Amino acid sequence: MARTGIDTSILHKGAHSASYFDLARAAGEGAEIVDFCIPCNPYFPTPEMFDELSRDLKSILKYYPSDSATITKKLASVLNLHPQTVAMANGSTELITWIDHLLIKESVAIPIPTFGRWTDQPMETGKRVDMFPLQERDGFRLDLEEYVEFIRQRKSRVAVVCNVNNPDGHYIPRRDVIRFMDTLSDLDLVVVDESFIDFSDAERYPSVGPDAVIRPNAVVLKSLGKNFGLHGIRFGYMLANPAISGKVAKMLPKWNLNSLAEKVVHMISDHEMEYEESLRLLSRDRRSMGRELQRIQGMTVFPSQGNFFLVKLPSEWSGVALRDYLVANHGIMTRECGNKLGMTSQFMRLVVRPAADVDRLVDGMMEYAQRFHSRSAYDSDPLESTGRRWAEPAYDEQPDNLIPYPGQRGAGEYTARRAAAG
Repeated sequence: MARTGIDTSILHKGAHSASYFDLARAAGEGAEIVDFCIPCNPYFPTPEMFDELSRDLKSILKYYPSDSATITKKLASVLNLHPQTVAMANGSTELITWIDHLLIKESVAIPIPTFGRWTDQPMETGKRVDMFPLQERDGFRLDLEEYVEFIRQRKSRVAVVCNVNNPDGHYIPRRDVIRFMDTLSDLDLVVVDESFIDFSDAERYPSVGPDAVIRPNAVVLKSLGKNFGLHGIRFGYMLANPAISGKVAKMLPKWNLNSLAEKVVHMISDHEMEYEESLRLLSRDRRSMGRELQRIQGMTVFPSQGNFFLVKLPSEWSGVALRDYLVANHGIMTRECGNKLGMTSQFMRLVVRPAADVDRLVDGMMEYAQRFHSRSAYDSDPLESTGRRWAEPAYDEQPDNLIPYPGQRGAGEYTARRAAAG
């Protein structure tokens, strides 16, 4: 019997990862699940914000929300956006669905590996999906010039870029994305999925949202659930010129947003400082967690600007077996990438979490490693033991001629610390 009491067969029942609720129900009352699978902000909302939501829960659940246009107008006001450039939906995946139905007519190009709905959704509706494979030897970094050449050769009519990309965490500087949009101004559509960009600290204003809305064929996608650590609410939005955003907004149901989403939208402006603090804490944890993972013998850790790391496991390890082992013996939920196009189960995506949780993850991995090595995975020098090291890319100072993105981003540095294991 597994130490957590979780039947790991639940992890093998679907193409996607088991949900947190599936595992929690399988574990039984009182069991603790540490989630390294779902890329969520661990520091937001704050406990005080959850208390406020709890106090209002009765009215939130009992009464109808405002219509989507009203909630979208409020979100635009909070984020200093023009309301006619915003379409808000029940999660970014709903927007991907409508973009596919309304704006993708023939074909779409997408680098892989990436978020699966960008390949699956258009294939489900009979579109041609032109997949541009990212190479492990390049650290899965996207070369935009090579990608443009691929798009031209394939004659793709829509191009998608995810920045920051999931699952590898690669970030493309803002000026390069703007150049990419302008180079492809003749396409039907250019989509920049920025679902994870708030977690990047490479530039002060990393988003191309303000640049997309003044271009004829550009769309930027945002995921509020990921940024605000509230996946269960299901809310996201897109930015585009009024013709594109209006076309999508008209097709969305009048009440496609729930009352919890409306409540959080109204809370955002009162908690901007807490949100910025959560991003700084997460950047600190990303640096600390990256160093810890690099110490595991034979593991390759790819640089990331997201709230997750892509790692390649030692050759003798199995991602599926490790995932099951960590759940069964340590109550740790992880994401092996065997079902991602362009990946194998030798890769895992691990969400950035606080230091104490990382200690628990690394302990579980070292325990799993003992079946392959007689010595500890920490015994050798990390520079020598890692399968391959990837240097963090250097990002130049941002030019001063770009449109500033609304809102303030803190640039303070935090010194990483290790929490006491226990």
